Amino acid sequence: MNLEQKASLLSGRDAWSTEPVGDTPSAVLGDGPHGVRRQAGGTDHLGIHASLPATCFPPAVAVGSSWDPAVAGRLAAAVAAEARAHGVQIVLGPGVNIKRSPLCGRNFEYYSEDPLLSGVLATAYVRALQAQGVGASVKHFAANNQETDRMRVSAEVDERTLREIYLPAFERVVKEARPATVMAAYNKVNGVHAGQHPWLLTTLLRREWGFDGVVVSDWGAVNDRVAALRAGLDLQMPGNPAADAEIVRAVRDGSLDEAVVDRSAARVRTMAERWRAGRADFDADAHHALARELAAECAVLLKNDRAVLPIGPGVGTIAVVGPFATEPRFQGGGSSRVNPTRVDVPLEEIRRLAGERTVTTDPEGADLAIVFAGLADADESEGYDRTAIELPGEQVELIRATAAAARRTVVVLSNGGVVSLEGWHDDVDAVLEGWLLGQAGGGAVADLLFGVTGPSGRLAETIPLRLQDTPAYLNFPGEQGTVRYGEGVMVGYRYHETVERPVRYPFGHGLTYTAFAVGDLAVEVTGTDSARAALTVANTGGRYGKHVVQLYVATQAGPVRRPARELRAFTKVALGPGESTTVAFDLDARAFAYWDVAEGRWLVAPGEYTVQIGENASVIVAEATVELAGEVLAKELTLDSSLGEWLAHPAVGPAFMDRLTAGMTEEQRAQAAEHAGMLRLVESLPMHQFLGFLPAPLPEEALAELMALSRRGTRRRPRERRAL
Repeated sequence: MNLEQKASLLSGRDAWSTEPVGDTPSAVLGDGPHGVRRQAGGTDHLGIHASLPATCFPPAVAVGSSWDPAVAGRLAAAVAAEARAHGVQIVLGPGVNIKRSPLCGRNFEYYSEDPLLSGVLATAYVRALQAQGVGASVKHFAANNQETDRMRVSAEVDERTLREIYLPAFERVVKEARPATVMAAYNKVNGVHAGQHPWLLTTLLRREWGFDGVVVSDWGAVNDRVAALRAGLDLQMPGNPAADAEIVRAVRDGSLDEAVVDRSAARVRTMAERWRAGRADFDADAHHALARELAAECAVLLKNDRAVLPIGPGVGTIAVVGPFATEPRFQGGGSSRVNPTRVDVPLEEIRRLAGERTVTTDPEGADLAIVFAGLADADESEGYDRTAIELPGEQVELIRATAAAARRTVVVLSNGGVVSLEGWHDDVDAVLEGWLLGQAGGGAVADLLFGVTGPSGRLAETIPLRLQDTPAYLNFPGEQGTVRYGEGVMVGYRYHETVERPVRYPFGHGLTYTAFAVGDLAVEVTGTDSARAALTVANTGGRYGKHVVQLYVATQAGPVRRPARELRAFTKVALGPGESTTVAFDLDARAFAYWDVAEGRWLVAPGEYTVQIGENASVIVAEATVELAGEVLAKELTLDSSLGEWLAHPAVGPAFMDRLTAGMTEEQRAQAAEHAGMLRLVESLPMHQFLGFLPAPLPEEALAELMALSRRGTRRRPRERRAL
């Protein structure tokens, strides 16, 4: 290929396909991840023009609450089949960004407020999608957690917070599933556009994590094409001939090495050649049935007073009210909007399962009223954030009026982001959080209400009492082009549990129609920084059901503030009445580590670590504490190091005190020991300043010897210096 041909490979031919050059075919990219949005006529990336019919599966907000990698994988395999049917080689998904604030308008496309849960589900999705011959595009890399000013805002995030919260889901997917592409986000990260960020796209993604696929821009996200290419962004979408010309000019004027062009062109060529699976038909009815099955795994039963659900034989009259009962809301707005093959209507599905019961739309004296409430399409979408979490006032009035009229009331929610339950929660008997369940959600809800299947979802995000109680409240969505991630690692439940802030329902909460018990927790240390936990889980109720085992780790070891507890492992088990099983988790170093900014790496500090089994993030039902040797990190000392750092050094501290007290009488030593606490007053002084307060100077050779001793006890791995 000549230079012009290579440059043409680096931006799309049109809105959705790459340029074919020579024997390199064109690759078609299509929106996802919960269904294929393939446009045959007018094209856009905002979901304005119509697209071909495809199954709308439960979006990520629902899949996150399944806590089940199998749900994510089965969904992805079906999406892959439909992608092939529509001639799509790369599906733009999954979205793994963290739900930093409940106000983010695009939260319906993301899994969770927790990076482990998000990463495990996304890895299962990518593996299953790509096993069917369709490539994935993990998005939006990185720190893309709001829609306000999304094209320009700079997310100001410290390195520890990036490493522990906003990057791990991407890292897991890249290392374990090898996605075809990673999509660079619109926003800036610490002042540099994500799409032209050398540290993100090259130092971290390629050199550290080993990514060998294509970095593609979000649609319209490239600001400086040459800078983006140099930073590691291979493919600009959609097509832009002017950008191709910029690349050619930069090579010819010597400001861009042609080897950079060659490298990115080779990646795009490899992508187009690898992901070219032949077309195949799909069974729309079978996929709709699958969508119904998966949706039932995702809904979360928040409240069920007096076991009002499942609907029993004593319920003769059922009232079904609310606008979403006949016009269901089942997906979000924007680029991932799918044109469904069909849609289940909740009222119709309830009538099918009601049998001889009377189903009405009037609650005046009904044995049971079911209110379908939530957020309208215009309330949340890609492109803008919400400003509040309350339900619309008319919905609250409907719920309260219905609860006053009917003997029992159940509320079924349809919303892509968290909504407040305040003002009506205590008036109703049961609440089923349905999120957005896809086109078969109406049937899935009916199945859950009548006990055809049992609820097994758990909250993947906290439901607060007030918006003001959320950790990002004071900083979201920023101001004057900058959003400061001032809450650091204290995101979601990490914050609520650490500051003991009450919530309506905690992360991990969810009820079933049966009961489970855990016991016999045993934790065994398997290395200096690893352990193995095992426990039994038993179904002690009278129905088949599924239980999510949630393992958290709590510690205060190390020099940084740690959250009260952090999710470190989970699994979903299915058991019949009276059945039990043993569950085991191997916990590697990352389960106990923090990101040490001084060392530039993950580090397990010596100390105690408590392994906790939670009913949710707030309720711990079993725990065991172990001691890990970890890594003793002796810091290299200089005269700029503080007195406190000198005294805390395991080898230098005692030797330094011996030097200070050398030549003292026993009486003087006793007095010095008695007043040793006084040193805390001056621990912050740099050593060179502290030395000036001594009555007699310490010999320079003695200080040099002590500093040399600190270097011998230091284990340090070189790190590449770079700006974030």
